[in-house]
Order: sequence, then C-alpha cells, then structure tokens
Amino acid sequence: MTRPYDAVIIGGGHNGLVCSCYLAARGLSVRVLERRSVVGGAAVTEEFHPGFRNSTASYTVSLLNPKVIIDLNLAAHGLRVIERPFSNFLPLNDHDYIKVGGGLAATQAEVARFSRRDAERLPAYYRMLDSVAAVLKDLLLETPPNVGGGIADLLQAWKVGKRLKSLGMAARRDVLDLFTKSAGDMLDQWFESDPVKACFGFDSVVGNFASPYTPGSAYVLLHHVFGEVNGKPGIWGHAVGGMGAITGAMAKEALARGVEITLDAAVARVDVVDGAVTGVTLDDGTVIRAKRVVSNLNPKLLFGKLVAAADLPAEFSQRIDAYKCGSGTFRMNVALSELPRFSCLPEVGPHLSSGIIMAPSLRYMEQAFFDARTFGWSRQPIVEILIPSTVDDSLAPAGQHVASLFCQHVAPVLPDGRSWDDHRDEVADLMIATVNRFAPNFGASVLARQIHSPQDLERKFGLVGGDIMHGALTLDQLFSSRPVLGYGDYRTPVRGLYQCGSGTHPGGGVTGIPGHNAAREILRDR
Repeated sequence: MTRPYDAVIIGGGHNGLVCSCYLAARGLSVRVLERRSVVGGAAVTEEFHPGFRNSTASYTVSLLNPKVIIDLNLAAHGLRVIERPFSNFLPLNDHDYIKVGGGLAATQAEVARFSRRDAERLPAYYRMLDSVAAVLKDLLLETPPNVGGGIADLLQAWKVGKRLKSLGMAARRDVLDLFTKSAGDMLDQWFESDPVKACFGFDSVVGNFASPYTPGSAYVLLHHVFGEVNGKPGIWGHAVGGMGAITGAMAKEALARGVEITLDAAVARVDVVDGAVTGVTLDDGTVIRAKRVVSNLNPKLLFGKLVAAADLPAEFSQRIDAYKCGSGTFRMNVALSELPRFSCLPEVGPHLSSGIIMAPSLRYMEQAFFDARTFGWSRQPIVEILIPSTVDDSLAPAGQHVASLFCQHVAPVLPDGRSWDDHRDEVADLMIATVNRFAPNFGASVLARQIHSPQDLERKFGLVGGDIMHGALTLDQLFSSRPVLGYGDYRTPVRGLYQCGSGTHPGGGVTGIPGHNAAREILRDR
C-alpha cells in the first residue's frame, strides 16, 4: 500500500499528461500510471529499425491546442513544429496530380487546371468552413452541458445556444449540413471536378470507417479544420523528433510540477466502495489509494474491464457496450533507402514533405469502404504517406528516410472469425504495392517495416478496434453524448471517477483538450 494521492491518472498518453499538469499546478498530489515502458500513449517516437525512428501511431500535428502549448511551456521544453509546404499531394495517375495548400492563390491555380468554376467557388467554400469552425472552435474548450443536469448545466446550455444563435441563417444551415449530411453530398454541391472533391473528401475518412457518402461524415471535414500550427490556422506540421517530442515535453512539465509518473504499471481494476472510488489495484497486486481516479482510456476499456459491472447502472453499461469504435486504420512505418519517385511528378520537391494521398476520387474511397466491409480489407486501399525525414534529419541515417503509412480501409474485426495476426503481412504487402502503383521505386526501396493492424493497435496502445479517435465521431457520439448522454461532462456514474481521454468531448486527435477540460471539472469538484 502506497501513500494516498489526490488524483491517480490511468494512462500516460498526452491527455493524461495534460490533465496531470493542470491538477498539479493547483496543488494536488498526482500520480500517472502507464502500462507501457514508455510514456506518451499513441503519441510516441520509437526506433523500429537500427538508425530509423518514427512516430509509431499518431503521426502529424495540427490539432494540438495553442492554450495547452502555452500553459504547459512546451516550447521551453524543446517542442518545435515545422509546417508542411503543402497540405496534400494526390497522384491521380501516371501523368497527373493535384496539390492543395501553399496559400489560397496557389490552391486556386491548381484547382483551375481541373475546373475554373471550382477555383472560383473555392474561397466561398473556405469561408463557409471557417465561419462555422470559428463558432464551434470556441466550444472545444467548453464542458458540454448534461441533459437533465442542474443549474450549471442549464447555464452552460444557454451559453452554447447563444453562440450558435449568433450565426446568420446561412451559417446555421451550414452547421445543419455539416452535422447531418455526408461529405460526398456536401462536396458534390460545391464542386464539379472529381480530383478536387477527392482532395477535400479524404479528410472525411481519416480515422473514420465509413464511406465519404455516409450521412454525418461531413462533420469530420470540419473536425480537421479546427487545427493550427505556429499560429496559422488550417496548417499541418511535423514535430521535430516525432510525435514523442510532444509527449516528452509534456512529461518534463509534469515532472517539474511534482507529478509522479510510473511506467510498467498496468491497472487491473478501479477500486470502488459504496459508489465512490478509493483508488486502483495494479496487475501485480499493488494498491494505490486516491481521492480521485482519472481515466485516459477508451471508455469501453474503462467500464468494460476496470470497473465492476455491479458498480455501474445497468443502462449505462448497455450504452457503453453499444459505443461505436473502429476507425478502419492499418498503420505502418517503413525505412527507405531512397525517396519515392512518383510517375506523375518524379523529381524531388516540396510535395514529398506534404501528405501524399493515394485515393484519386470519392468513388475510389467509397469502394475501398465497401471492400473492407465485405472482404476485411480494401482491394485498392486508401494510403496516406508522410515522409518526415525530408524536414527532420534526426529520424534516419544520412541519405535515407522514414515514412509513415496511414492506411484506410480495413475492417476493425475481420469477418468469418479470421485473425489479423494471420493476415497482417499480406495486407502490408498490399499497402506497399498500392504505393508502388504511383511510385514504381517504392517497394524496392523498403529496407524494413513496422506493421500495426487494428488488432496490434488495440493490444499495444489500447485503441479498441484500432480506433485512433477512441470512438466514432458521429452525431450520436459528440459533445454532450460523448461517450454517453448524461455523462458528457467528464464525470461518470461512480463518485470520484473521471474521464480525460479522447472518448470525451471533443474527440480524437492529439489536442490535449479533453485533458484540459477534465482537469477544470475535477478542480471544480474539490
């Protein structure tokens, strides 16, 4: 038995670290328990081949909240983010491509190659997204009001309603469209060119096991507009040293504030007496007493494995059982002897430092989803490549490179009882072959590879069904309904048990916002 703590946090991922920093700053004694031997959760940098390091699961920066960056002194701890020169580069075939980013004028000029009408409509499309995002962005740092809650929740609901009421009628219609329509339907309304629609439509399937024509997928377009890098909205970037540089900086700040971080400390159960937490018990039998327990885990793991069913309302447990997870993600890292040479743009250039996307049309993306639903994985999958070593030479030996392959769609659970362990190499070969269709030297340049199937992502990082978002970003699992209506305020049915992970508002991505918001509610309850 250890000394009691004011708060014990289960999971040393980025949100757990953020929450610990805010709590410690207010004088609470805090201990973070991490199951793995390295802190950072899914935002870590690891060597996967001698001399080759890369971000293992999460792989790019944009959504990390500026307030969190400032409050946790991340720049002082060495965090540096390099902006992408372009947002995305999409090879279309052996002869043509489309690039997005580098400023409005550059993007318009690129879009005009395919449709002058689409180029003319582009500023209005950006304005529509920005106007809605500007209002909803303010809600990211707010605690969702609980339906059926008290006076505080009524006031919070009023504040939310007031913000939305400030929108004009056109913007309100845009909000309704973005929350209810499919991304494909939205983009079909705005644009006529298939390559242009593919550029923007890719965001709707990132971490989302769905067709771009699935109702509600338009919101995911908006989710990816919330970000910024170095004060520039809508920009994506690379953390020098990989994503582990973010959580490494957070851990330094946590330690500076007196937080205890314990590695190789898997939690076996949350201890509850008379409806209130008393602490946790580790796999090795160690009991750690705490006034509060804060979970950074997927809600299905917390309530399905660590909290006894007898300590939860039956209806709540049923809702958690129905909570949808599974982002259709197959994640790879590869060591490369040389840079890929794309048939449509073979020279070395800034396009190799952007997001490189093999998904030339919405139809392609839709078929990939249908294939995965039917067969377990896409016969022609969606593959996004990032090559961070083009801007960060600390990740690979001189003259060589590392690449992240973020691959969609694959079924979170294979049909017919098959195991991902039996098919992971087969699918990895397919992903490399898919890139090779557009860059014929790619396959031969692969020196080594690290494979994470959905099953691997769940075992290694606790991402249930390989879900990088800790739960689908659908209307029934957002804001006050994330993870369950009535418990959207980071609290749970158990007194003293809180959630601070991406299974709470506002959802997935390396944002730090759930950790920030959860800490505020914990401190309100002191």
